[in-house]
Amino acid sequence: MNPLVEFKNVNLSYGRHEALRDVNMSISGGEIVTIVGPNGSGKSSLLRALIGALEPASGQIIRAEGLRLGYVPQKLHIDPTLPMTVTRFLSLPSKVSSSTVSAALTQAGVSDLGARQMSRLSGGQFQRVLLARALLHKPQLLLLDEATQGLDQPGSAAFYRHIEKVRDELNCAVLMISHELHVVMSASDRVICLNGHVCCQGKPDVVASAPEYRALFGSGTGGALALYRHDHDHAHGDGCDHDHSHESTT
Repeated sequence: MNPLVEFKNVNLSYGRHEALRDVNMSISGGEIVTIVGPNGSGKSSLLRALIGALEPASGQIIRAEGLRLGYVPQKLHIDPTLPMTVTRFLSLPSKVSSSTVSAALTQAGVSDLGARQMSRLSGGQFQRVLLARALLHKPQLLLLDEATQGLDQPGSAAFYRHIEKVRDELNCAVLMISHELHVVMSASDRVICLNGHVCCQGKPDVVASAPEYRALFGSGTGGALALYRHDHDHAHGDGCDHDHSHESTT
C-alpha cells in the first residue's frame, strides 16, 4: 500500500535551532500512529511540516495526491460572549449542508449538540465538536495535536476509544501527539518516539521496552506499557527501528 504521507531525510530548523534531524517515517491508510517525545522534541514542528505550514530545510515530504486532512488542535479560544451554536460553528468559514453537519456530529459521538451554544459546552463536548469539524469532509488522515489537553483521564480514554471507532468507520489513518502515554499508546497500532530525530518506532509494547524510550520516559511507564498486548489487525512493523547514530538523552 502506498503511504498517505512519507518523510524522507527531513531536516527542519528555526534560525540556528535544529528542530528535526534526518526524520524518516510514513503513515499508511487505516493505521493509528502516535508520536511521543518530551517537550521540545519536535512533535509540533513535525505536525506543522506535515500540513504544509513549515517547509523543511532539506529532505522531502511526499503526500498522496489530493490528500484530505482533518485537524483537531490542542485548544481553540472562542469569545464566551459571542452567541454561536455548534451548527453555526461547523458552518464557518464556508457553509456546509445540514446533513453533513449532522453526520459529522454523529461520527464524533455528539449528535444532540447541534443547537447548543458553544459557550455552554463542557471541555469534553468542546473537543468532540472540534473532532466533528475535522470530520466534515471525511479525511483520509486525521491529525490530533494534544487533543485531550485539559480533560481528566476517563474523558481522555473515552475520547481515544472513540478515535478507534472513527478510524474503523472511515478507514482513515490517524496521527496523534500526546503526553498521556499510557492512554494514547494503548490505542495505537504503531508508535514513533521522537527527540529531534526518530529514536525508535514499532508496536507499542516493543517501543515501551526500547532503551531509547526508557531513557526519555523512565522504566516505570515503559514497564506498564510493556504489559499491553495489541490486538488490532492493522498493526504495522514487528520491531523497533533504532537510530544508533544519535543516542537519546534524558
